Amino acid sequence: MTTVTVWNEYRVEKEDEEAREVYPDGIHEAIADFLRDEGFDAQTATIDEPEHGLTDEVLDETGVLTWWGHEAHEEVEDEVVERVRQRVLEGMGLLVLHSGHFSKIFKRLMGTTCDLKWREEGEKERLWTVEPGHPIAEGIPESIEVPEAEMYGERFDVPAPDALVFTSWFEGGEVFRSGCCYRRGAGRIFYFRPGHETYPIYHQPEIQKVLANAVEWAEDIGSTPPSFGNAPKPPEGI
Repeated sequence: MTTVTVWNEYRVEKEDEEAREVYPDGIHEAIADFLRDEGFDAQTATIDEPEHGLTDEVLDETGVLTWWGHEAHEEVEDEVVERVRQRVLEGMGLLVLHSGHFSKIFKRLMGTTCDLKWREEGEKERLWTVEPGHPIAEGIPESIEVPEAEMYGERFDVPAPDALVFTSWFEGGEVFRSGCCYRRGAGRIFYFRPGHETYPIYHQPEIQKVLANAVEWAEDIGSTPPSFGNAPKPPEGI
């Protein structure tokens, strides 16, 4: 059984009444709850715990880490960011959600600013499945309608994804690469745009299904690490 660690700042749900009404126990608990219903062993961690809840022991047992951040990106200690990065390179999966695009860990793994355009007006979003054969898209319809969403628009300053599974369209006419797959070292990374703190997006069954699929796709399967360094000459005849 995959162990998923659902990480969240857990700040805005405490400070903003509208966010608290949508996610009374925090976004992390909402995500962990439906992942448990899907059969995953889901635990949570938040920024105000010691070492942000991401100790060596926690990360060693984590197959997939999900990351939701919003207003406290710079408060995440560099030592913890490097610890997470190393685990990704070793094979831990990483799901970066919504405004987690601006997290230290995502920017470090991408090597770019990860900046974008945005507008918060509660616009309708249509999330199009542009790679229906990808495992993350299994069981997902041709499009998903999100009734109210924060607009994210291009240019999204990230490297070209290895696979683009979803593209969003918004009422204002903007489009956005909303489901991007990457590989760094032995680890798989999925960036998924939907998930604003004051809209009940993580309560939508289709969004939950995408995230469950992404956990399965990104899972650390314990592959044999590559060898590096000086290599002896192979025996003759090979």
